[in-house]
Amino acid sequence: MIPRSWPAALMALACSLAAAQPAFPARPLTLINPWAAGSSTDVMARTLAEEFHQQLGQGVVVVSREGGSGVIGMNVLAQAPADGLTLAFTPMTPLTVQPHYVKGLKLRPDSVQPLCGVTENILGVSVRADSPFKTVGELVEAARKAPLSYGSPGPNSAPFLAMDQLERDQHLKLVHVPYKGDAGSIQELLAGRLDFVSSIAASAAPQIRAGKLRLLAVASERRHPAFPEVPTFKELGMAVQEESFAGLFVPRGVPAAILARLDAACAAASRSDAVRQVAQRGDQVVFYQDRRQWEQRIHDEYRKQGLAAERQPTP
Repeated sequence: MIPRSWPAALMALACSLAAAQPAFPARPLTLINPWAAGSSTDVMARTLAEEFHQQLGQGVVVVSREGGSGVIGMNVLAQAPADGLTLAFTPMTPLTVQPHYVKGLKLRPDSVQPLCGVTENILGVSVRADSPFKTVGELVEAARKAPLSYGSPGPNSAPFLAMDQLERDQHLKLVHVPYKGDAGSIQELLAGRLDFVSSIAASAAPQIRAGKLRLLAVASERRHPAFPEVPTFKELGMAVQEESFAGLFVPRGVPAAILARLDAACAAASRSDAVRQVAQRGDQVVFYQDRRQWEQRIHDEYRKQGLAAERQPTP
């Protein structure tokens, strides 16, 4: 027969074991920025770090590990301990695009754990203010008669992939001039050496507001809230939709309870005035996605980009 005192003793033991578990987080966290210091990704990462500090009660140190279009920093994250103390904030391209084009790259969506989506960088096509093209329709008609040149942040970047869709949908042959970022292509457009650029709309926003550039269309599912008069390609009847979402990731194997705590902190951060103000100043859109939604989007985008890569001509 089991003594009546045993259930109480077992309950007391369970409580003492639970109390013995260290509270999360027991020490400061590290947030990896896989892109250049001072970039829009870096600015948002630092804002998120401060909000996570408020939510979790521990400091969050932002460390820039740029290189390889985000690949280097994400490889660092993949090799970090699965204790929830190391995170990374990045657009999804290092996991969804680069694996299809970088030979020997072992990074995949399953290499890390998507935690939550935070923002969307809406992509767009811009021309000079004195360009004869007032609409994308006019640009397409001109491109059918003679190839037009455009700049992008480089091969396999999201803005390039949007123009790849436009070429296929409208049966065009455009002249692609790659740059290392949006700034270079925008400078060349202003100098009159390109017909248009495909970029993050936020990168062109200062010149658009200054009246030097004109935004013709965006490649998102929805219009850019900062430029509500500019249509989407989809609204214009063109099968062009290339979305660029950014969010947080952690190493695979982080315990479920810690994932839930971090996801809750991310949700609170996304609702904060600080994150929304930084996003608004940078012409980004706050677009929170919880852990399951974010993971599903990453895997869906990886499959989509794999199909696009198969259609790319062999060099």
